[in-house]
Amino acid sequence: MAYWLLKSEPFKYSWDQLEKDKKTFWDGVRNYAARNNLRAMKKGDLAFFYHSNEGLAIVGIAKIVKEAYQDPTSEDNAWVAVDVAPYKKLKREVTLAQIKANKRLQNIALVKLSRLSVQPVTAEEWDIVLEMAG
Repeated sequence: MAYWLLKSEPFKYSWDQLEKDKKTFWDGVRNYAARNNLRAMKKGDLAFFYHSNEGLAIVGIAKIVKEAYQDPTSEDNAWVAVDVAPYKKLKREVTLAQIKANKRLQNIALVKLSRLSVQPVTAEEWDIVLEMAG
């Protein structure tokens, strides 16, 4: 199993909306590195759900329920989407400030590649964030 982080602006699509919808497709990615990460996702992989721009915190865990397919919002075959479902809401949100303050997370993509909307997370980073979330 691999681990990921998906960023979403809560006013566009929030964790609460994902829980309400029970499943959604993750589309609209127009960055090649982020697209490659979507392509690498496998059914059953887990992803942190991060509220970007407002909130600035990891708030939940989503599960990949369908692997990469043609992005329905684009006619260009270069772009893909995956389906995700809510897996678990975190007991405590883990803020960007807390992540930056944790020396063990100094190399996490959220800090190093802050503009990337779909990011890999190492197993060690995953465990540290879960520990921080309680």
